[in-house]
This record gives sequence, C-alpha cells and structure tokens, in this order.
Amino acid sequence: MTTTAVAPLTTEDAELLVATARRAAEEAGVTVSVTVLDAGGHLLAFRRDDQAVLISGETSTRKAYTALQLNAPTADLVDAVQPGGLFHTLPTALDRPLLFIAGGVPVHRAGRLIGAVGVGGGTPQQDHGFATAAVGALV
Repeated sequence: MTTTAVAPLTTEDAELLVATARRAAEEAGVTVSVTVLDAGGHLLAFRRDDQAVLISGETSTRKAYTALQLNAPTADLVDAVQPGGLFHTLPTALDRPLLFIAGGVPVHRAGRLIGAVGVGGGTPQQDHGFATAAVGALV
C-alpha cells in the first residue's frame, strides 16, 4: 500500500488563517481573538486585539482544541453534549476542557486533519463564519 505524504499546517498557513479570520471580523465590525493549533494541539498562531474581551483568547483556544480533538466544527457538536447526547460526559474524560460553542473548525489537507482554528469574541454564528472563512482561504 502506498501512502501519500500530506504537508502539515505551517506557520505561514497559520498566519493566513489568523489574517483571514481577523479581516472577516473587521468587515463585520467585530473584534475577535483567533487561535490556530497544529495536528498535535500545539499553538502555531494566536492573536488577541486589545479591544477584544479578555476571555476571548481562552475561548478561541478552547474552540480550536475542541474542533481538533473531535475533528468536527464546534457548531455541529452543541446537541451532542446535551443530556442524552453522544458526548454528554466527554468533557470530563479529557485532560483539557472542551468548548461546545460555534467558532472552532478543523483544518484538513488532502482529506487529513492537520490542525484547527478557533475564533472568539463575536456571536457563536459570527465566530463560526469567521473560522470557516479562514479555513476557506487555505484551499
């Protein structure tokens, strides 16, 4: 069986993700924090504007981590963590807290998970849109 190597998420990719999410937020008149993690959950890029709510930095990081760990946009996971949902007890099973609010999006290349971006500071719907726009810039 032959496997094809997939390029990892680079710092240049991470900077593009941050810049794109930031630009989308600015166009909407929203100040956000943006976090980019590589496939191993290591911080590649982070930006928090001085005007952003202080907690938005932690929020963006937890959203990115959640999207990475579960390989799904956090917007798609909200129902799964409700009582009776598939992941109702999952946050207690991991060593880092997860955040099930829209704004975390996994990053794929050639069908493989290579990282995640998280955005915090706007409404959940806005944050999801900013993160999705950022990921779209890599294609």
